[in-house]
Amino acid sequence: MKKTLVVALMLMLVLCAGGASSEAVEPMKLRIGATPVPHAEILEIAKPILEAKGIQLEVIEFTDYVTPNIALDDGDIDANYFQHIPYLEDFAEARRLNITYIARVHIEPMGAYSKKVKNLDDLKNKAKVGIPSDPTNGGRALLLLERAGIIELDKNAGIAATKYDIVSNPRNIQVIELEAAQLPRSLEDLDLAVINSNYALEAGLVATRDALIIEDANSPYVNVLAIRTKDKDNAALKELAKVLTSDAVAEFIKANYPGAVVPAFGLEF
Repeated sequence: MKKTLVVALMLMLVLCAGGASSEAVEPMKLRIGATPVPHAEILEIAKPILEAKGIQLEVIEFTDYVTPNIALDDGDIDANYFQHIPYLEDFAEARRLNITYIARVHIEPMGAYSKKVKNLDDLKNKAKVGIPSDPTNGGRALLLLERAGIIELDKNAGIAATKYDIVSNPRNIQVIELEAAQLPRSLEDLDLAVINSNYALEAGLVATRDALIIEDANSPYVNVLAIRTKDKDNAALKELAKVLTSDAVAEFIKANYPGAVVPAFGLEF
């Protein structure tokens, strides 16, 4: 009887093993939205690392700052990587979206560029100064202009400052609000433009080399991996977050975007 039982158990183990080996394990798939430079390029570095962990990464490129968050909340993508924390929080609150972030990846210091002057002291009266039209980046740009002494803002405005919060404007600059992606293309028509680093990079501009003024290393505007709040415990997304904050990604950032993009993980703000 015991012998029969042992044989039966062995047969069951063989059958189970055979069944397991015959089934192909489907790799997990992640669809991640990103703006082309540097976000999509950084995600390409993550692809083979994740593939070795059984996770397939598909990068969906966007060229604006609105669609990626809408697509994320709608479930069309699993995460996005293109924005800093103040923008994410402001957008999510305004649109009532259930999105958050799980990794701080890098900083792109915002800079002010010009094709007409080589020094801010040469900025003429009533100069046309372009800033991003979205509220968060617009406020960020105005704070940079204030730091340069070009304008003075209402002390209560903070990061949500708009051009209507300017309380002192000795050069009578004209603040021109444009979509962030349009600013590099409008440099010929502007005296100065405050441009996000990803769009500056696409236009061949390097903040540490070409900007007349640049945010310092203590900038709170960290670019993050954004997800739906309900997915904060998703194992595949956690693996992606781990890869994006790895030494391999840090080395890639430093080698390919020197001074224009700075790894943020491990830094204090």
